[in-house]
Amino acid sequence: MTILNGKKLSEKIKLEVKKEAENLKKEGITPGLAVILVGEDPASQVYVKMKAKSCKDSGIYSVVHEFPETISQEELLDTIKRINKNPNIHGLLIQLPLPKHIDPTIVLEAVAPEKDVDGFHPYNVGRLVAGLDSFAPCTPLGVMEMFKEYNIDVKGLDACVVGASNIVGKPMQALLLNEFATVDICHIHTKDLAAHTKRADIVIVGVGKPNLITADMIKEGAIVVDIGINRLDNGKLVGDVDFENVSKKTSFITPVPGGVGPMTIAMLLKNTIKAAKASK
Repeated sequence: MTILNGKKLSEKIKLEVKKEAENLKKEGITPGLAVILVGEDPASQVYVKMKAKSCKDSGIYSVVHEFPETISQEELLDTIKRINKNPNIHGLLIQLPLPKHIDPTIVLEAVAPEKDVDGFHPYNVGRLVAGLDSFAPCTPLGVMEMFKEYNIDVKGLDACVVGASNIVGKPMQALLLNEFATVDICHIHTKDLAAHTKRADIVIVGVGKPNLITADMIKEGAIVVDIGINRLDNGKLVGDVDFENVSKKTSFITPVPGGVGPMTIAMLLKNTIKAAKASK
């Protein structure tokens, strides 16, 4: 069993990003990322601080636009329009979730596709599904980067993605299909989840339910990627996989924390560099 160490790989990627940022600066381009944070959700505030620190460490200029939860949708859309027109900002990220009175679909569609480093705009989603160059969402992109780093060729393998969100599950399916894996996608209405996971060479899960995937649901030698992150009553962070027991049957597995999580921010930095290069 080999641990897919996302923390170690993310540090390697950040060094590569720093080098690319330095090269762009020599050409007169400072890669810039803007983040919009609405309200005071504690988890969102932590994520935004982590993103800002990673940008600083990697030589990317970053600015955080913080707004009270009472901001109107129109005010928010006006801010997005201004950032879209700013040539010094190459990437724009809307920190989710947004307050209930703001329509996330309208807000995400307002981001210029060429600055959509989160890969949530329908333009980029469509290009991803069509197998064309695009910005892909950072978490599933990070999973593919881990496969590449550990020489895991998904071509011809049976993959089961558990969770069908627009942010993780659906783009994960598209990325795997683009690399010629055979993909099965499961969700809350799937009748017999174990029947799908048992026959899969790769199981990728991200639903936010501790210990959802148990050892009896995995075949010997499977590759298991745990995108879930849950805090137990005792304060411990765990994923959606019963790591202790499942890991005994796997060929590769991600830990939580230290697996996919650090890769998400690393891929955001990489996407920002990609956007800055495209602006030349």
